[in-house]
Amino acid sequence: MIGLLLYILVILCVSIIAYSVFVAIFFHEEIKAAMRKDPAGRSYIEVLTLYPGLHSIVMHRLTHALYVFKMPFLPRFLSQMMRFFTGIEIHPGAKIGKGLFIDHGMGVVIGETTVVGDNVLLYQGVTLGGTGKEKGKRHPTIGNNVVIGAGAQVLGNIVIGDNSYIGANAVVVKPVPPNSTVVGVPGRITHQDGKKIELDLDHIHIVDPIMQNIEELQKRIEELEKKIINKS
Repeated sequence: MIGLLLYILVILCVSIIAYSVFVAIFFHEEIKAAMRKDPAGRSYIEVLTLYPGLHSIVMHRLTHALYVFKMPFLPRFLSQMMRFFTGIEIHPGAKIGKGLFIDHGMGVVIGETTVVGDNVLLYQGVTLGGTGKEKGKRHPTIGNNVVIGAGAQVLGNIVIGDNSYIGANAVVVKPVPPNSTVVGVPGRITHQDGKKIELDLDHIHIVDPIMQNIEELQKRIEELEKKIINKS
């Protein structure tokens, strides 16, 4: 009995080591992205072994390959198993680029026809989902270098342009041009001078165009009040 347990333990340890080596070799970009974007990522080994977002991406590569080859049942089964262990649901049909980092990840949902570009950052609770029961391309296309804040919902067959930022809890149902910030419900777009914002991790301190207009109106009212008082 003890010999059997030792045999199982050895097999388990060998499997974990082999898996870790495989991930370190073939998912180096994702590991580097996690270390670059997460201040809590203190070491390569920590990211390699303990980050659920990384492991969900590794499993997605496998399930997506099986999905492409039209393997029945197994891709969805494996993706649901990974959802059980990580809290991250990625449909096998989704196409994901290099360097994706899912921070924390609990509650993230990525739909079947979603396309995610390179170097994208998703926070917990993000949904890249569809609307209604339409067939074909019904989920969003996310460009390169996009940041999507916690709890944000990007819905429907829309394109989120490169270098854009989706604020926390925003609901986006319309296309977003490159180099833009989106806030609110429904999502409102504001351009940042046509330039990429360098605050990669800041998905809450972003400009709200409605508040900007209100503040400008408030200043204008104060100026008019001063002019009226001076004339009287």
